[in-house]
Amino acid sequence: MKNRLFSLTLLLTIIFYGIAGYHFLTGWHPIIMMLIAIIFGLLINLVVYGIFNFLGKGLKQIPLKSITAVLSAIIVFIILKYIGFGWPTLFYTGVISLGVLLCIALYRFQRKRTFFTGFSLLILLVGAGYVFFKLAGTGKDPYINDVPLAFTQDESFPPETVNMENPAILGSYSVNTFTYGSGSDEQREEFSTGIKFKTNTVDGSWLIPEWKGKKKKWRESYWGFGAENFPLNGRVYMPEGDGPFPLTLIVHGNHNMIDYSDDGYGYLGSLLASRGIIAVSVDENFLNGHWSGDFRGKEMPARAWLLLKHLEQWRSWNNDDGHELAQKVDMENIILIGHSRGGEAVSIAAAYNPLPYFPDLAKEKFNFNFGIKGVVALAPTDYRYNRKIILNNINFLSIQGSYDADEVSFWGMRPYRRLKYTDSVNRFKAGVYIHHANHGQFNSTWGNSDFGAPSKWLLNLNPLLKEEQQQEAAKVFIGSFAEATLKGNQEYRSIFKNVSVAKQWLPVEHYLTSFESSNFHTIADFEEDLDITTAIDSAVLQATHVALWKEQNLPTRDEGSQENNAVVLGWDYENSVTSDKAEYQIVLSDNDSTAFASNYNLQFTLGAGNHEWLDINVTEEEKETDSEENKREAPQLDFTVQLTDKAGQTSAYKVSEVKGITKPLKTRFTKFEFLDKDMIGEDWEVQLQTYHLPLEKFSSINPELTLEEVSKITFIFDQTEYGVVVLDEIGISVD
Repeated sequence: MKNRLFSLTLLLTIIFYGIAGYHFLTGWHPIIMMLIAIIFGLLINLVVYGIFNFLGKGLKQIPLKSITAVLSAIIVFIILKYIGFGWPTLFYTGVISLGVLLCIALYRFQRKRTFFTGFSLLILLVGAGYVFFKLAGTGKDPYINDVPLAFTQDESFPPETVNMENPAILGSYSVNTFTYGSGSDEQREEFSTGIKFKTNTVDGSWLIPEWKGKKKKWRESYWGFGAENFPLNGRVYMPEGDGPFPLTLIVHGNHNMIDYSDDGYGYLGSLLASRGIIAVSVDENFLNGHWSGDFRGKEMPARAWLLLKHLEQWRSWNNDDGHELAQKVDMENIILIGHSRGGEAVSIAAAYNPLPYFPDLAKEKFNFNFGIKGVVALAPTDYRYNRKIILNNINFLSIQGSYDADEVSFWGMRPYRRLKYTDSVNRFKAGVYIHHANHGQFNSTWGNSDFGAPSKWLLNLNPLLKEEQQQEAAKVFIGSFAEATLKGNQEYRSIFKNVSVAKQWLPVEHYLTSFESSNFHTIADFEEDLDITTAIDSAVLQATHVALWKEQNLPTRDEGSQENNAVVLGWDYENSVTSDKAEYQIVLSDNDSTAFASNYNLQFTLGAGNHEWLDINVTEEEKETDSEENKREAPQLDFTVQLTDKAGQTSAYKVSEVKGITKPLKTRFTKFEFLDKDMIGEDWEVQLQTYHLPLEKFSSINPELTLEEVSKITFIFDQTEYGVVVLDEIGISVD
């Protein structure tokens, strides 16, 4: 038993360290890494076994080799947990314990075949089989029937009324592809001997002081260059023709640096170039994470600065009459697209662009001032840089998937709300929340798993959109943004106002879209103070017959902050003593400068809340013991919006006549439900979308209503017996 137990621990060491080593990317062959990991694990096991043998000689009651075998196994698997398995501690411990118990049961059954040993072995085999079956499968979508299919309701913007073509189809331009670079990349031929144009290197050492120690040693050994001579490497998708063409830079996020990321946006590069826009996928892989370390966001200034240095290179080529690219680029018509950390980097770059100095070290001068007209942030971070970026006077788009296991919240809506418009130019900002989209599939090389093995085996992949579907959706929204921003085709803004405009081009899925133009006039956004009865310009807020009324900062699913306050309103006629309908009313001040006219829209952002929030007096124990039969379903929400003028004339229509209110989009990220809370957080978070109610329709319903004299806006909750909504950013817009 003593020696066999030790042999079993060695066997488990070989299996699990071999798995971890095979998936540990270093650039060496996986089999070599697997063998190295096995040797490493065995050495740890033997060393610890020897140490505990030496220390445990005084424990005579228990066989020494049994003690040391168990203790060495504990140590070796604790070490493995931190270097190879990113599984939650409880789950990892449970799986290892199950493996140990199974080995013991198998040994005991071989020694003595009784009913007890046989039954124990059977139970453990069933348990191990269940775990293996779950890990090997793709999972399931437990909420597939909770939310009606998208695009099933009558919408106010039928596609035939919109004069535009699918922005995701290839355009009329032929596309040439080539690379440029500094020629110093020892790992990638396309950026060394395969370049078409040679670029100078740039010194970024002052931007990234963390480039030191083993990070410096191993990176420079691998790449052949350091922070003093970062290359400017780019993969170009070039439309054929004289130009000048608008320019788009696309930058990847943080991924294993030797699993190159820059070639994963060809689907966007080819699309944009075919539609007359130069697209460049920028290589910043040398700043990405590696087994030798991750810069943990301290490299964000370098990511952003390098983008501006690429633009500087394009400006130089464009102004060089002897160069093949001379006068090919419209340097006043640029957008930046970034994914993940790259999505934060593009905002930083846009903020750096007009500055005279580097804000973190003023002795470094800037002289960029490029014509950056727009920023696109795909599943971005918004917390890596130690400064809060506030953009000004620029178009902005952010896209997020509900099944993003890497960035689990829609961080892109934070810079969206911070963005300010201070001039008279007609600009816009937009957000798109795509249900069942993940993090990695916006890059065609990252795949459908947002974790690497073995952690990815825990992910529930079944509910995800297919990669081609997710990328098709990205093409529709990014193509629309590019058409509106770089070509002035403003009709494409309508896709962000009401996504049903694009339903014939998009995969059938739920899309929550936000849109705000620079001419939006805010009436109430719930940010100004703690008084829930006041709003901007002395407007008065009041609620009657509601079961729930509060203003709050909206949380993320992982207990972070969306950095956005909203009002939460609930009604419950099933438990009400009155038959009067709940209302929420905004009484406008006589001094309010809000302009109501027939060509304007009443605009607000809105999301479904959790109807269980109505049970404010119900304890958690009561909720847990409440039978399934007694639980109320999430209602399909709808309500009426009414305008009242100073003469008392009213006009109203339902929100659903513009677009439906989507039920909470719940997610199950892992194959084991209990792991979601630990690894991800809640199964949903409030995500708002924008509604535009044409004021002309109010006038057509009641011609006696005088729009210029509207004095009250009333939200009447008259379409369902109970419900909760989250309301924000109420105002008037022209677009």
